[in-house]
Parts: sequence; structure tokens; C-alpha cells
Amino acid sequence: MTPDHSAIALYDRTARDAAAVVISAYSTSFGLAARLLGPRVRPHVRNIYALVRVADEIVDGSAEQAGMPLTAQRRVLDALEEETLLAVEEGFSANLIVHAFASTARECGIGADLVRPFFSSMRTDLEVSSHDAGSHDSYVYGSAEVVGLMCLQTFVNAGGSHPRPADPDLVDGARRLGAAFQDVNFLRDLPHDVGSLGRDYLGVDGADGTASRVEVLDRIDADLDAAGAIIPRLPADCRRAVTAAHDLFTALSRRLRRAGDTDQRVRVPNTVKLGLAARATVGAAPLRAGA
Repeated sequence: MTPDHSAIALYDRTARDAAAVVISAYSTSFGLAARLLGPRVRPHVRNIYALVRVADEIVDGSAEQAGMPLTAQRRVLDALEEETLLAVEEGFSANLIVHAFASTARECGIGADLVRPFFSSMRTDLEVSSHDAGSHDSYVYGSAEVVGLMCLQTFVNAGGSHPRPADPDLVDGARRLGAAFQDVNFLRDLPHDVGSLGRDYLGVDGADGTASRVEVLDRIDADLDAAGAIIPRLPADCRRAVTAAHDLFTALSRRLRRAGDTDQRVRVPNTVKLGLAARATVGAAPLRAGA
């Protein structure tokens, strides 16, 4: 078979390579888990992560540090959303990261119903500084659960000819895993979010009694266990990576519970991360969060 050296094939390849650079630069943990994905799925998950990361950088400091005022950050974020949706519709973008995402979205059935809630949550970071239970749930859906649903679409549809919806149980598992990941990060980053960014996502132990730290951790563990029970039903070339990511956040949840109220960011040592990845590689079942 003669290799395809057409212009669009080269452009597609370059866009995928650009997305891979983003994930390797910004997340060692997520990058490690992505390497456990089968080749059918791996580039697609990298493409999703890269777009999510770029949008996050607009609202989480990089744009501000470049001297961009809040109104300009909103304008750039809105433009990125519209460029993404247009690229999904037309199959091309001059922005390599957007192009990579759009190619995945078109192949795997990721539509505006997932893209728009994500950007809506990103806009929330420019507009809302303190969340109640309702706004927290809405924010987490757009910022994390839909990202899990995007990844699930790639697990189910990558390499196929016609995208199809995922099984409802898998959808629930993807949403709950995304929610757990986000709430773990909220707890880990609480001092930074409140002190540096002026944002309170959880209202932990606040005067209004919105949530307690233990209640948040209990919710995280329930979500992790529900998601863990569904992982064996994922396609075989995805299970190891999702198990590794699930177990990493289970380890973080346990460490957050042991650490109590601290300003130190809780981390999992690299040796432990590698051990969790090795455990997932040999096909071990996901860890129980409450164990």
C-alpha cells in the first residue's frame, strides 16, 4: 500500500503531533495514562486534551500574565469556541490544535452538545468567583464530565465508519469519573484557587455550610467506585489507561483524606505513579476508593 503523502494527510499528522506536545508539556500524569491507550485511541485523547488545555490557559493565568485584560480573555475564548465548532463542521482549521480536535470530533461523533458546555464552564471562570451546590454541579459538568464523555466517544468510535452513542452505563461512568477528577483537583488546589485566583469552587467548611471536606471526599470516593465498576466494560484497548488514571486519583483521594486541612498541595510520588501504571498494565481491577 502506497503511503498517503497528500497535503491534508501531512497537515493532519502535524496537528496530531502538536497536540501530543501539549499533553507532554502540561501533564506527566495524564501523559503517562495516555501512553497506555491503544494506538487506535491514543491520538484522539491527546487531541481532546490539547484543546482543553489551551482553553484552560486562557482563563487560568497565561493570558493574564501576557497582559490581556478580562474582556480580551473572554473575546479570545469565545473566538476559540466558534473556531472549534466551525472546524468540526468544515473539517479544517488554521489552528493546529483546533484542527486536531476537529478531526477527532468528526470521526468519533463529538458535537456541539459537548463542546458548548465545556466553553460555558470556561467562561464561568472569568465571571464567577464563588459557587454554590448548583453552580458547582453545572461547572463540573461542563469542565470535566463532558471531557470524559468526549473521551468515551473516542473509546467507542475511533476507527469506525459511523459514530454511535455509547451505552448509558458507560456514559454514567464517564461522567462520574470526570466529576471525581475535578473535585480532587479542587481540593488539591484549594489554597491556590482561593488565594491566587480568588475562586471558591467547593465552599468547603464555609460559613454558609455549603460543604465539608469529608462530604466532598465521600462524594469523590462514591464517584470513583461507581466509575471503577464500569471500566471492565470499556473496549480492551482503553481499560489499562482508564484504570491507571482512576487509580491515581484514588490514591490522591486517600492522601487528601489523610492530610486533612493543609495548604500543601497533595501529590503522588512518581514511584507510586509508575507502580499504579504497572498494576494497570497487567490488567488489575481498579482500586476501591474506600478501601
